[in-house]
This record gives sequence, C-alpha cells and structure tokens, in this order.
Amino acid sequence: MIEIRPITESDRDSWEPLWQAYLTFYKSSVPSEVTDATWRRFLDPGEPMNALVAILDGRIVGIVHYLYHRSTWTTTDYCYLQDLFTAEEARGRGVARALIETVYEKAEAHGASRVYWLTHESNTTAQALYDKVAARSGFIQYRHLLG
Repeated sequence: MIEIRPITESDRDSWEPLWQAYLTFYKSSVPSEVTDATWRRFLDPGEPMNALVAILDGRIVGIVHYLYHRSTWTTTDYCYLQDLFTAEEARGRGVARALIETVYEKAEAHGASRVYWLTHESNTTAQALYDKVAARSGFIQYRHLLG
C-alpha cells in the first residue's frame, strides 16, 4: 500500500536523492543554496510551498512539490504542481497517481479552484498518466529568463 504524507525534517536524506534525480531527468541542476532554501520553505508553515512524499515498502519512493498562488481570473487560489518524481523501481505501481490525487485533495481543502502543471513534450510516459487524471489546457508556455 502506498502512503502519502507531508514531508518532515527527518526526510531530507531520502528526499534529496529523488530531487537530484528529478533535476537530472530534466537535464538541469540548481545551486546547493537553492536546494537548501527550497527545503527550508517546505518546513515553514508560513510559506505557500508544500511537499509530499510517497512511501512504498517502508521507503520514500516519490515526491511532489506544489504551491498556492492568487489569480486575476478568480477569487480563489490556484495550485501549481511544480515537481513530481518517482523512483524508477516504483514506476507503474500507482505512486505518481497517488501523489497527484493527494495534491487534488490538499488543494480542494485549501479552497483552490484549480490544480495545474507542466511537463516536457518529450515526457510521453508521464503524459499517458496525466491524460487520465487531468485535461490538457491547450496553452503553450513561453519563458524569458532574467538576470
């Protein structure tokens, strides 16, 4: 059975390898000070950033990060599911779906009116799941890096 729960301070040693593997999967990296700041934000109840872990067979095998933000289109918050990753050995066992569905529950309890996320166009494995649990928005993301 998959257990989903909020991240705790004692999870850092299990969370960080999954976080690094997620970054590697997307051929990316962040400085250690960003990882440290992100970790502190997860543990600060005053921050809008949240993290959940998935536990299977007594081990943390999945992570999801999400945050709430205001919108000009509604009086309620939106929930942005920013990062989702499962360990390779846990894939195909319902871990990602359980994490997404728990974010849905948390967002609804928060009063958010939408959960949304992005994935890379080449991540067809993830898209197969996402097409079952959400609808494609039809929007294309544009980005301009600053600094």
